[in-house]
Amino acid sequence: MLSEKIRVGQVVKSLSGRETGRLFFVVKVIDPQYVLISDGKKRKLDRPKLKKVKHLKVYKFFNEEVKNKIASDKITDAFLRAELTKSKNNF
Repeated sequence: MLSEKIRVGQVVKSLSGRETGRLFFVVKVIDPQYVLISDGKKRKLDRPKLKKVKHLKVYKFFNEEVKNKIASDKITDAFLRAELTKSKNNF
C-alpha cells in the first residue's frame, strides 16, 4: 500500500486541490489513507491540511530533524519553512 512508505518528516507534493504543485512536510499519519501536511506558510502547524495519500506525490527525501522536532513539540512554522526551502535542492 502507498501509505506504508509515508512517514512524519517526509516531503510530499500536492497533486490536487487549491494547493496543487506545492511542497509540504507530513506532520502526522492519520491512517493508511490520510495524512496531515503543513508547509509553515500557507498551511501552518496549528491548522495542517488533511489530505488523502492518493492525492500526493511522495518524495524519497525524509528530514529526520523535522521528525524529531514534531515529536518533541518544539517545532515552529519558521523552522518548517526553512527546512522545506533547503529540501527543494534535493529533488
